[in-house]
Amino acid sequence: MTHLWLSLGIIFSLGILIPGKFSLKLQYDRDQVLHIVPETFQQVQHLQLLCSTFMLDLWKPLLPEDIRAGEDLHIRVPASLVQEVKDSLDQHMISYRVLIPDVQKLVDQSMPRERRSHRQVSGGYVYTEYHPMEEIYQWMTQIQKNNSELVTQHILGKTFENRTMYYLQVREEIYLNMLCIFSFQILQNYKTDPKISRFLQNLDLYVLPVLNIDGYIYSWEEDRLWRKSRSPFENGTCYGTDLNRNFNSSWGSVGVSFNCSSDVFCGSGPESEPETRAVAQFIQSKKSDVLCYLTIHSYGQLILTPYGFTTKPPSNNEELMQVAKEAAAALTGKYGTSYRVGSTALILYSNSGSSRDWAHTIGIPLSYTFELRDTGTHGFVLPANQIQPTCEETMLAVTTIIDYVDKKYFPNGHVVLTSSSLGLSLCLSIVLTWLVS
Repeated sequence: MTHLWLSLGIIFSLGILIPGKFSLKLQYDRDQVLHIVPETFQQVQHLQLLCSTFMLDLWKPLLPEDIRAGEDLHIRVPASLVQEVKDSLDQHMISYRVLIPDVQKLVDQSMPRERRSHRQVSGGYVYTEYHPMEEIYQWMTQIQKNNSELVTQHILGKTFENRTMYYLQVREEIYLNMLCIFSFQILQNYKTDPKISRFLQNLDLYVLPVLNIDGYIYSWEEDRLWRKSRSPFENGTCYGTDLNRNFNSSWGSVGVSFNCSSDVFCGSGPESEPETRAVAQFIQSKKSDVLCYLTIHSYGQLILTPYGFTTKPPSNNEELMQVAKEAAAALTGKYGTSYRVGSTALILYSNSGSSRDWAHTIGIPLSYTFELRDTGTHGFVLPANQIQPTCEETMLAVTTIIDYVDKKYFPNGHVVLTSSSLGLSLCLSIVLTWLVS
């Protein structure tokens, strides 16, 4: 029996779409997201200075030093600075357009009209909405109770704030029930799609709905755009680490910040955070069996291969690219959504300490990052009505990759490896949260 490691969605709490009516302490009324494509090096320099001086929130890329001529720049500008920033852009003859005229309005539109109080999820979990932590745990409990012969619950570890991180171990065909969290229609596919039925016969599934529990809850209660964990630094003057820059893969070498106030702060050292260590230890314990590792973030419509910390391709780059292109083609076939494919350092930006690169460096041959919808129209605040189509098309890409692994290692349905696993970490952005790549 092989195993499938599936982290459904929340490694870091980044740009979460918050359901229900909440009185968050931090609001983004009349904040705007601007789209700029600098044309000259001088414009790049001015934009870098502007972002640093006003401490603007970079959505794409994530660091001022990654702003480049001819490439898209998306920045969130607080309402109090909008006119000043626009005047500065005009003065330097830098063209711009408003992507999002009111960030808070878009957030409000993405939320259900009212929060359900103590709603039980049995028979009523809505997979086209966003859910608070308590409903996600209700879902886990209900799934385990309804399928006690197939599903068991386990503890992965503890967060910094001492919250327990649970995962479910799921055997064989119940796998599709787990994927209901982002597309209930997958259940039907199990009965009708022989490809899915075939490769599920040899797999176990590990489901980790929420890893960064502290940051996730904080983003619901305090700050809708909170991106990091919640561990304190410098005597509590700043909080949180970008966990996807905290893995031990060329940690701290490029595309990070050592300023604990930065959204891309990489922590005090590799695997310095309990959440990162929990994942790393779990995967390390099974690394000889793991064949594939996926992380799913937003946004940009990209399938990224290793590495982020160097432009030197991995030894199996040809295979990585071939499988990624097939996955992108399958995804596009559903609704026509176009995805680019390539290494992170070449088609996005350089970064280090990512789980994708870490997984490949410890010997997992196929390791990818998905950057889901869209390309900036809504950015990290994707409307809830795009949850289902995003998940449906993404599942076609994911099953394409799994099908490749299944055919390569289990031809004709026979197990080739004496002990093997399909390790699949699906850190679903859009559906549940946003992950910095």
